[in-house]
Amino acid sequence: MSHIDLARINAELGRNAEGLVAWALGLGQSPIVTTNFRPFEAVILHMVSRVNPDVPVVWMDNGYNTEATYRFADEVTKQLGLNLKIYLPRRSRAHREAVDGPTPALDDPRHAAFTEEVKLEPFARALRETAPKVWFTALRATDTAVRAQMDAVSINPDGLIKVAPLLHWSSKELHEYCVKHGLPNNFDYVDPTKGEDNRECGLHIAH
Repeated sequence: MSHIDLARINAELGRNAEGLVAWALGLGQSPIVTTNFRPFEAVILHMVSRVNPDVPVVWMDNGYNTEATYRFADEVTKQLGLNLKIYLPRRSRAHREAVDGPTPALDDPRHAAFTEEVKLEPFARALRETAPKVWFTALRATDTAVRAQMDAVSINPDGLIKVAPLLHWSSKELHEYCVKHGLPNNFDYVDPTKGEDNRECGLHIAH
């Protein structure tokens, strides 16, 4: 897909979320959308699934989600009829904590290995098994400094086309979309690999 004119696509569609979804799905390449069921995730899931309900929705369930997040995941999956693919770490949370103790702090040297085990390895496995050419992600420019520098469409070194339709959306716009389309939301969300809201989890640096 090296013939894609990234500069033109980003200029023309970078701030047109629905147009970007339609363009990316129109490429006819195998897509996935990743989710962690954090606040406003229903927006990207609705936007993609209403164009193509068969798109695999990949969730790396680290085992540390809140009860509300698990309930939200079930609710939005059922409401939108999502083709949900759940990827779990090789060890359960109970197994990991019995052997290694509680989640290591951000400044603990073991935190990198923890992130690798509960998020990065499951994602690498998901990529191998779903073999996508197009990856939809709900990341936003306001999330972190790294993401503020991103384009809505980019091509990873491995050739994967990364599409972030909501890159330039505000929380207000996301909220209004949820209300307009009757979508559930979830604000009781915690990511143990990040710890701080503005910290990268590693997924979008590694990929």
